[in-house]
Amino acid sequence: MAEYPPSLEKLLHELEKLPGIGPRTAQRLAFHLLKQPAAVSQTLANTLVEARTKLHPCKDCFNLTEKDLCHICTMSTRDRTALLAVEDPSDVVAFERTHEYHGLYHVLGGTLSPLEGRGPQDLTLDALVARVKGNKNFKELIVATDPTVEGDSTALYIQQLLKGVPVKVTRLARGMPSGGDVEYADESTLLKALEGRREI
Repeated sequence: MAEYPPSLEKLLHELEKLPGIGPRTAQRLAFHLLKQPAAVSQTLANTLVEARTKLHPCKDCFNLTEKDLCHICTMSTRDRTALLAVEDPSDVVAFERTHEYHGLYHVLGGTLSPLEGRGPQDLTLDALVARVKGNKNFKELIVATDPTVEGDSTALYIQQLLKGVPVKVTRLARGMPSGGDVEYADESTLLKALEGRREI
C-alpha cells in the first residue's frame, strides 16, 4: 500500500466519506484537484463554505433554500392540493426533473431506522402532520420514500399518524426497484411510479 504525506492522506480520507466514492476514486479526485491551480481549490473550498453557511431548510417544506421559503413553496402556479413527502432535498430535484409533478413537497430528512438510532423525533414528521391537518386544501399526500424496509416502515408510520384525517395517503408504485433510491432513478421510472401510486 502506498504511503502518502499526512495532508494527502487526510484529503483522501475525507473524500472517501462522500457517497459512492471509494479509495481509487478518492485518489483520482485528490490528484486531479492537486494538479489544478491553487485558485481552483480555493474557489471550491469557498463555494462549499458559502453553501453550508447560506443554505438552510425551508420553513414550510424543509427543502434547501437561502430564504425563509424555497422557490417551490412560493410559486403561485403549484397545485396546492397535492403534497409529496420525500426523504431528502435531492429527491425534490429528481421529481422536478420529470416535469410531471406540480404539487408541493415535504422533506422528511430521512427514514425511520431503529438500527441507525433514527426515530420519529429525528425526522420532520410532526411538521408534516401539522401541515396536513392545518391545510384543508390538501387532498392527497404521496409518500415517496425509497422502496426499502426503512422507506416502507416510514410510509406505514405516516399513514398511521394521519388516520382519520380527510386526506388520501398514497405510496409510489413499484416502478421503483425494491431497495432503490429515488435520487438515482431516471425520469421515466419516477413518472411511472407517480402514475401508478396506490393508497396505503
